[in-house]
Amino acid sequence: MSHPVKLVILDPGHFHAALLQKNMVPGVDATVHVYAPAGPDVQDYVSKVESYNARAQNPTAWQTKLYAAPDYFERCIAEKAGNVVVISGNNLHKARYVSGLLEAGFNVLADKPMAISSEAYAQLEQSFATARKNGVLLYDIMTERHEITTMLQKELSQIEAVFGKLETGSPADPAVTKESVHHFFKYISGTPIKRPAWFFDTTQYGEGLVDITTHLVDLVQWECFPDQVLRKSDVEVLSAKRWPTVMTPAQFEKVTQLKDYPAYLQKDLRGDDLNVYANGEINYRLKGVHAKVSVLWNFEAPEGTGDTHFSVMRGSRANLVIRQGAEQAYQPVLYVEPVQRDTRFAADLQQAIDALQAQYPGVTLKPAGQGWEVTIPAVYHVGHEAHFGQVARQFLGYLAQGALPAWEEPDMLTKYFTTTTALRLAHAG
Repeated sequence: MSHPVKLVILDPGHFHAALLQKNMVPGVDATVHVYAPAGPDVQDYVSKVESYNARAQNPTAWQTKLYAAPDYFERCIAEKAGNVVVISGNNLHKARYVSGLLEAGFNVLADKPMAISSEAYAQLEQSFATARKNGVLLYDIMTERHEITTMLQKELSQIEAVFGKLETGSPADPAVTKESVHHFFKYISGTPIKRPAWFFDTTQYGEGLVDITTHLVDLVQWECFPDQVLRKSDVEVLSAKRWPTVMTPAQFEKVTQLKDYPAYLQKDLRGDDLNVYANGEINYRLKGVHAKVSVLWNFEAPEGTGDTHFSVMRGSRANLVIRQGAEQAYQPVLYVEPVQRDTRFAADLQQAIDALQAQYPGVTLKPAGQGWEVTIPAVYHVGHEAHFGQVARQFLGYLAQGALPAWEEPDMLTKYFTTTTALRLAHAG
């Protein structure tokens, strides 16, 4: 890798592409080359980056070099204006983009999901082989690993005096449960979101079973089997289901700013309403541990609320639970709920929290129900948008080392095998 890192942004159809540039990143050249088809998607990206440059507080200094024409991908490959390509957009094209970029010797940082079908998964397997052959890195953007309650849930699950052993669970009572609720209309960087119409075409963007569940399956692997190499043979998908979110024409116009449905969405209309298969649930076993992940999409969150996350890890000594409902003012809160509460457990938990002070100063406990709430200073709650910069800095560290951790590549493949297998099973069912 040459230094400094020079970014290329390819076909930025999703707002996540701009979030990677919400702040300047040390070690990254301020000039960013963008290759995309002409149209509203790339203009929305450019406008977001310009708004970061123009803000009064902590403005950025990005310089965008835009090439917008039908041969954008070929020009990107030919000019090779940078050494790291960021992809965040239409997922139908992602497998082709990744394959071509790796063959050309680029490092690739891709938004999830990198595969939305079994066919795309097979291509992803080949892409990782290409990356190894050419000595470049392929990595996906797993922002949820940087959310503080999830980080502490993982930390406490590794302390046997508190958590005990991870239960194996059952399909009816999984050892690990993760549920994510999202909304089509929301605010990004203080501005109402404008989504492209293709976002609602699951043949282009992917169904819920292969989109948000990518994060959830990743967290199950990352928390339950940290730093361990996982393989397809470790996964058994037991059941999967899918169902639509129904959008009215008025809702579609509000979030896309389009008055009419494009032709490719006609197949998903039921009367005047649009059926978007954004919801799904996967029940599976990973190395014998029963897990359930589910994603729900509503149109818009009630006033004062937003996307929410629910997570349970069941241990032989305690359950670690993240709740984000009305009682928590719609902010994620981590609870430790002992299976059998006794004086010894309280002392063991306090000792564990004291030990975590070295890495997370200020984290404390307070009684809550039948257990304790882990109270976390506000400085750690940086928000979802900030996690993109954290992932970018982590990826730059891997680039400097010249390699990903040994477990990352096989675990990425295992993750996408799980989601794409679940999608195929849900359709068959």
